[in-house]
Amino acid sequence: MSTTAIDLPQSKAPSSIERWYVLILTCLIYAINIADRYVVSTVLEPIRLELKLTDKGVAWLTGAPLAIFYVSFGILISWFADRTNRRNILAASLIIWSAFTALCGLSRNYWEFLLGRIGVGAGEAGGTPPSTAIVSDCFPPDRRPMAMTVLALGAPIGAWLGANMAGAVAHAYSWRAAFLVLGVPGLIVGVIVYLTVREPQRGRLDAIVDELKPSLAESMRFLWKQKAAYHVVMGGGVCALWGWGLIYWTPTFLQRAYNLDVGQAGAVTGNIHLVGGSLATVGTAWLLSRPSMADPRRVVWLLAAGIGLTTIPSVIAYWTHSLWLCKLMFCIFIPAIYFYIGPCFGLLNNLAPCHMRNMFIAVSLLVANAFNLIVAPWVVGALSDWFAGTHATDAASLRLALLCLAPTGFWAAYHLYLASRTIIEDQKRAIGYTSSWAP
Repeated sequence: MSTTAIDLPQSKAPSSIERWYVLILTCLIYAINIADRYVVSTVLEPIRLELKLTDKGVAWLTGAPLAIFYVSFGILISWFADRTNRRNILAASLIIWSAFTALCGLSRNYWEFLLGRIGVGAGEAGGTPPSTAIVSDCFPPDRRPMAMTVLALGAPIGAWLGANMAGAVAHAYSWRAAFLVLGVPGLIVGVIVYLTVREPQRGRLDAIVDELKPSLAESMRFLWKQKAAYHVVMGGGVCALWGWGLIYWTPTFLQRAYNLDVGQAGAVTGNIHLVGGSLATVGTAWLLSRPSMADPRRVVWLLAAGIGLTTIPSVIAYWTHSLWLCKLMFCIFIPAIYFYIGPCFGLLNNLAPCHMRNMFIAVSLLVANAFNLIVAPWVVGALSDWFAGTHATDAASLRLALLCLAPTGFWAAYHLYLASRTIIEDQKRAIGYTSSWAP
């Protein structure tokens, strides 16, 4: 086995039509996932005002319930998905979270909205791990970072839907209408997944396949011993804390700092999400498809450098009082919150045996979503309330809170760099994992 690539059993390879159909459909599912999850950040201020909440209170209502149930169900569903039909889990999960997204729009009070967010979190727990595991059985190991980056193209598309389109709908009608517009299409896509996607043979493109089904404890022990996997999980998680944590509060910040309405605030970042995020994702996919990037060390070096450098404009964006400069910094910072997603998924799938891939992705998502849906919103909200003192929270208090979060991008870059030290050895160990492997 070479140090940079893993051999592909060509006889088991799926057709190009099958693999790309699955990849495009899972990209669409990921877009729906992101849109349904982050539409709440676009309408955060209208929700806060209607329900008469503090910054900390609205952050807890909109972020924590989804994240707590997401991470609680995520490990269990992923363990189950490593043993049963992933296509069925994916289709059912999509239908469930889409239905609860629509129910958020029908909510009439605090408790009904809380129930809707809990349902979205529980449903979304079965979305990304099965998607990435199915795609991993459609593309060979050295092309998985590229394939996962294409899948991750759903993130900027979903963010655009949740920011620009949802903001326009909320401005024209109400914040409730934005949830309805985004929730209903997912029900249709869920049926399409069930009717048209075949469950692939697990591990069919790996060099070595063992039919053992490790326990949860065995999977977690193996993950802990994979030092590169630990640093990729932490690097991706802190990237989510940094990038998505800042984005969570950005529409509210723009409304307060520059007196924009909900539609205008969504439009400021919406097109940057779509155009900048898509270009960054597509560009990364193209770069990772080059033969020179078959060495996984180069992948994590690229990610570390990109996140480290773009942390600087993320600080400037919330420090400046100029809307023009703020927009310019967003054009650099926002694309960076997308380009790491696909490569991290691909790296983790190569660092896990085929019967542990759902679990590795679930752990990664647990860390990322705990950071960006519980820690970041609540901490920024609490800091904003604290900086406001005896006065009502305003642009100044929120600005200071966001500036406390922005430098965490350097922390993420450090973890990604550390992954390069052992990633080749860890990748070989994962792809050669058998029942005789000794911890």
